[in-house]
Amino acid sequence: MQVNRNSKRRRTAILKHLQSSGRALVDELAEAFGTTPQTIRKDLNALAETSQVIRFHGGAALIAGTEYTGFLARQEIAREEKASIASVVASSIPDNTTVFINSGTTTAAVAMRLSHHVGLRVVTDSVYLANEMRELPGVEVMVPGGFVRKGDGAIVGHEAADFIRQFRVDIAVISASAIANDGVMLDYDLREASVVRAIIENSRHVILAADSTKFGRAAPVCIGRLSQIDTLVTDRSCPAELRELCLRENLDLIVAP
Repeated sequence: MQVNRNSKRRRTAILKHLQSSGRALVDELAEAFGTTPQTIRKDLNALAETSQVIRFHGGAALIAGTEYTGFLARQEIAREEKASIASVVASSIPDNTTVFINSGTTTAAVAMRLSHHVGLRVVTDSVYLANEMRELPGVEVMVPGGFVRKGDGAIVGHEAADFIRQFRVDIAVISASAIANDGVMLDYDLREASVVRAIIENSRHVILAADSTKFGRAAPVCIGRLSQIDTLVTDRSCPAELRELCLRENLDLIVAP
């Protein structure tokens, strides 16, 4: 029993460590907790079995989109995949268009790749993204009113949704905390979900930018369905089930190199 209690305490401590760092290597965790790499691997495998972390060779990361993960930590999860996705999405946005960009770490990476665009009018529900884009020479930024969520600077609430409904934009770039096996897009915050729904309803072309770890995960609030999306841009680890789902829902699937 003592061993079980020790394991439980250590796994809780590992999760707290990952909350601040996003990801960690086995050897790094073994040194931090004064135990063997073999023990850490068992801990990480146990956490992965309960969908609290995702394993990669030599370490683990928090599941992208989990509600206890802060914005800075989420930026470290699947960083390379998000960068590839962002490059593809940004290159598909033409100059002289109006764009919705939803709050999120992948969408933030897209926003930072718009520095060479001209004539863009961007509406974003994130004070973080607005601040990051405000000095881009070819971009004009607008934000709605509403409540600013402390964790990531997302602007949420019915005021933000009502503001967004005043537009009919060319392209929307959105994210999701999870994509269920049946194609339902999910989030943790009901207030943000209403904003994303308004973005989808008032856009001519909707791009979902989501790394493959989002597929098959769970979250409590429905944003919409993949059938409402025009293009999904994801990474090369995209599972066969998601590819088949995109085919059935008749949306373009782009796998970032």
